[in-house]
Amino acid sequence: MPAFRATYTNRRGQQKLIQLEAPDLASAKRNLRRRGIAASSLLPLESSPSLPASDHQGRTSGARRDLGTLFQARPNVREKALFASKLSALVDSGVPIVRGLTLVARQQKKPMFRQALEAVAGDVSQGMSLGMALRRWPRVFDRITMAMIEAGELGGVLDETLKRLALVLEQNAKLQNQIKGALAYPLIVLLIAIVVFLGMTMILIPSFADIFEQLGAELPVFTQMMVNLSALLRSAFSLVLVAILILVGWLFIGFYKTPLGQRRVDGFILKIPLFGDLIQKTETAQFCRTLSCLSRAGVPILMSLEIVRDTSGNSIIADAIEGCRLEIQDGIPVSVALARKNVFPEMALSMLAIGEETGEMDAMLSKVADFYDDEVAVAVKALTSLLEPIMIVIVGLIVGAILVAMYLPMFSVFDKIR
Repeated sequence: MPAFRATYTNRRGQQKLIQLEAPDLASAKRNLRRRGIAASSLLPLESSPSLPASDHQGRTSGARRDLGTLFQARPNVREKALFASKLSALVDSGVPIVRGLTLVARQQKKPMFRQALEAVAGDVSQGMSLGMALRRWPRVFDRITMAMIEAGELGGVLDETLKRLALVLEQNAKLQNQIKGALAYPLIVLLIAIVVFLGMTMILIPSFADIFEQLGAELPVFTQMMVNLSALLRSAFSLVLVAILILVGWLFIGFYKTPLGQRRVDGFILKIPLFGDLIQKTETAQFCRTLSCLSRAGVPILMSLEIVRDTSGNSIIADAIEGCRLEIQDGIPVSVALARKNVFPEMALSMLAIGEETGEMDAMLSKVADFYDDEVAVAVKALTSLLEPIMIVIVGLIVGAILVAMYLPMFSVFDKIR
């Protein structure tokens, strides 16, 4: 790509020299205006130069800043979507990119995000491209953000690319929240049920057992079993049980961190009734929307698939996307390569094939993503409606069993009183 050398004066009155790549002189001028740089001269170079010597120092300082934020909270997907949306509005309104970054940085509450945006604004003001400046903060900006912004800069449509980036990040955040909501409800109810069971078993049952023993009542078999369980939980065995559970959890986490363990667990999750179908639809919607936005922004298909692979939350689907990427290099269509992996719904693959045939793959992927967004919402609602009565029944059975165990001996007490 042709290279250009620009000379400009910064805010301190210092003369600066930067080098940049662009398809032509007009694109280079647009790139400079977008960065808020008023060049006094802009000349083409015969060959693409290397980065300025100061760039190494910038990289070092950026690395130090990134290390300084090692223990700070990272921005979530929703915060990055808001960043892209605000920056898009500012750029579209004609605000220079450096000024826009500074304004957005001031509105951030998380120190890491604010510091990263301020550093990016400083790098861009020194002549670095926005995409390159973002790459210095891999703990803050994901690969989707960096790839789409770089493609938008290269094509001269940064404002439009930022709008698409905000859309895809917002939709991905919405999908993640739906899944978390669907999984959090049964887990919270189950945790409450366990706490209630342990509390009643370890505190309430022993009190009633002492009363029945003083009255000389003969305990029924079920009540005696609950009394024995209560004594067991209040003994040293409970500590051993907790230690065993912690050890099992630690071993499971260690196993899941291995490639084989992650594939085994993720494959099992996809086979779970209701939950597996929900996760498949979520991954399909996220895959289609992200690939559509990356392709529309001008990111090459192989690089787009690599980014989508890395952002997938399921290793089985990620492996399928990687296999598809390798087959596409041999000239196989995307829909055919994905169909061989058998991880996405047939309807999504059929619509993708139609999009490839008509040359409207981006638009078709967006429609598929919208369809499966609705499917996920319906599946979450159905799953929640099904789990609510099930969890209520489970809690009722736990409480009811303990109450029955406590009240059964009262019949023999009443017989003695008579």
